[in-house]
Amino acid sequence: MTTIREVAKLAGVAPITVSRVINHTGYIRDETRQKVESAVNQLGYVPNSLSQSLRWKQTGMLALVLTDVTNPFWTTVARGAEDAASAAGYHLILCNTDESPEKQESYLKALFQKRVDGILLVPARADLKDIRQARKLRVPLVVLDRRLTESLADCVRCDSEAGAYQLTRLLLERGHRNIALLTGSPQVTTATDRVSGYRKALREAGLNTNREIVFYGAFTLESGLEMARQVLEMKPRPTAIFAANNFIALAVLQALRVANVRVPDDISVVGFDDLPASLQVDPVLTVVAQPAYQMGVLATNMLLKKLTGETDPSDAYQEVVLPVEIVERKSVQVTRIA
Repeated sequence: MTTIREVAKLAGVAPITVSRVINHTGYIRDETRQKVESAVNQLGYVPNSLSQSLRWKQTGMLALVLTDVTNPFWTTVARGAEDAASAAGYHLILCNTDESPEKQESYLKALFQKRVDGILLVPARADLKDIRQARKLRVPLVVLDRRLTESLADCVRCDSEAGAYQLTRLLLERGHRNIALLTGSPQVTTATDRVSGYRKALREAGLNTNREIVFYGAFTLESGLEMARQVLEMKPRPTAIFAANNFIALAVLQALRVANVRVPDDISVVGFDDLPASLQVDPVLTVVAQPAYQMGVLATNMLLKKLTGETDPSDAYQEVVLPVEIVERKSVQVTRIA
């Protein structure tokens, strides 16, 4: 039996384009439509009646459930997701959980009831209950930016552990031995993965566990300010601060300015996630940069493949781990190794 993938290959288009032509959804150029229809006729492709009937019941709506829509990182992820969804003829609903499992559960319950076609989820915590519920209801779902402790869904994330390892090594190579890491909740895998990378770099440098300085909080400005104040009260004060996301980094810089502590002269600061030009500060931070837009696009395309039948339901769940990049700037001072 001819498959939609074979039609797409002959027509020189993506399977989702074939699906849109067959189901008369979204805008398709006449030239493209003719190529698809010609391939359908040439191969004798007959759409699966059950799949087609299900397709007509779809809403044309996807949902992106993320943790903080005010964060530029998530704004960029959302733009990538929206662009990919729009190109396929879908609309995207945005839901903000503020890292609250209760808000996440409430949103997902509403989305299940409204029967959106698929969900892109940034889990607020490591708890897999909501993902299990989506599987039970057969709602297509893709996870973003979180490492799943069980293989329950497709996932697109960046390599947080490797990024933290590389950034900590950079500080070690500049002579820093008292490095404070300010991270998110221990219930969020990106927070713990960044701690793991930091610890790995310290171990390789021959530093034992009593040299670790880790503060857990949340990936927010408010939490970042509180953790930065605690660092400033330490004696001796760390020579470097590693902020595990961009909002914590902004909070650290604010706290240091108030305390008249200069960067990098008095203390070095590095961060995870780059900032848009409008939020850049002096000195511009050395950071781990993540491909946020690409993450949104890849996760959405992965979800769309589920909806068009391009991905076989029996296939194993995929985990796509995107590489990160160290962007070195002027916020790190070379110091004497102690």
